[in-house]
Amino acid sequence: MNSLTEENYLKALYHLVNENDEVSVNDLSRQLNIKMPSVNSMVKKFAEKNWVKYESYKPIKLTESGKKEASLIVRKHRLTEMFLVEKMGFGWENVHEIAEQLEHIHSDAFFDKMDEILNYPKMDPHGEPIPDKDGNVLQPDHKKLSKCKENETVELASVTTSSEDFLNFLNKRDLSLGTKLKILQIEGFDQSMLVAYNGREENFSKTVCERLLVK
Repeated sequence: MNSLTEENYLKALYHLVNENDEVSVNDLSRQLNIKMPSVNSMVKKFAEKNWVKYESYKPIKLTESGKKEASLIVRKHRLTEMFLVEKMGFGWENVHEIAEQLEHIHSDAFFDKMDEILNYPKMDPHGEPIPDKDGNVLQPDHKKLSKCKENETVELASVTTSSEDFLNFLNKRDLSLGTKLKILQIEGFDQSMLVAYNGREENFSKTVCERLLVK
């Protein structure tokens, strides 16, 4: 049974790894807000469990075993978020912190039942893929709104951050997953966008557009 600390490290690795399944120790330290000696000690422990491959002064490489362990923690988190929204009526802006606590429950049967009750969802309330019980993850073909062009029409599919402030920002503008967006204008100076949706127009900064994933 993995400890809460180990699970938090695994989840951080899951979110930080690049296309080569690698992450630097410095990035992991910053993500967790934990000092380097402690991070190095935990990474060495992970190497002993064959969750990572690690050599001094080189990036950490997540192994297949490590990816599965990390994916199963993310699965619990995202299933919990979906359950809170779909079955308990929470807003998508309120579920992250609750899921942070419940993801550490050590009962596969609990989360498998949650999955069944939800009819096996593929995505969480923020549009992020939910790993299956074997740790497999669907990789949706999404792109950032900031990469789109003028006159393009797209659909909001996901957000890259589930912070309460950002989701409340979207709520105030009646912007939710599944909304069709038409890009009316892109400002050359700062790459902000004038976007039309649901009979209204909004200006979004480049920072906002970077956090919106569309298809």
